[in-house]
Amino acid sequence: MMVNLFSTFDPATSMVFSLNWVSTVLSLVLLPYMFWLIPNRISMLMYMIVSKLNEEFKTILSGKHQGLTLMIISLFMFILWNNLLGLLPYVFTSSSHLVFTLSMALPMWMGVMIFGWTNNYQEMFAHLVPNGTPTLLMPFMVLIETISNLIRPGSLAVRLTANMIAGHLLMSLLGNNMSNSMTMVMPMIMLVQISLMMFEVAVSMIQAYVFSVLTTLYSSEVMHYE
Repeated sequence: MMVNLFSTFDPATSMVFSLNWVSTVLSLVLLPYMFWLIPNRISMLMYMIVSKLNEEFKTILSGKHQGLTLMIISLFMFILWNNLLGLLPYVFTSSSHLVFTLSMALPMWMGVMIFGWTNNYQEMFAHLVPNGTPTLLMPFMVLIETISNLIRPGSLAVRLTANMIAGHLLMSLLGNNMSNSMTMVMPMIMLVQISLMMFEVAVSMIQAYVFSVLTTLYSSEVMHYE
């Protein structure tokens, strides 16, 4: 039972190359609606989402580094489409693996840290000790701030992975029990499955938004020294 339940997260379909990871780039086929002659409703909805996110992220970042919003919005759309595609039947959920999430969180965090420590190392050192910290607590505050900075990419990756795994496990569990359940219980399980599916759609959107907002906030802490 447990083997079948967790087999939905198995990325290996062959010994040479895993075709499951091809589903990660399916979003690139669906995204370029801007090249269509007549815009449809999906492209208009995407334009509204991008415009709202651009306005929100520009208020977080400073004026000189507002161009970073383009990369963060692209990251948001990429995560969103992969989360939503993972809800379709027989489509591999790549965002439920730490390989996928860490490959986005770790380079972003490392790039921001290298930029900050290279250009503003004095301010970065001063940021390790908040204003008004007693002298005796300064070594502990440096240790705590250093650890909090180091675990940021891990927290971003684990948060997205854990939320995607939890919902998919519940849907897989209900789907396996539906085939073995009685006829009278099946409509109730079907109703719960539909409600859980709608909840997972909301979770997919929220987790993509949380990932992009936290990335923007982490970047703004370093960028405001410029």
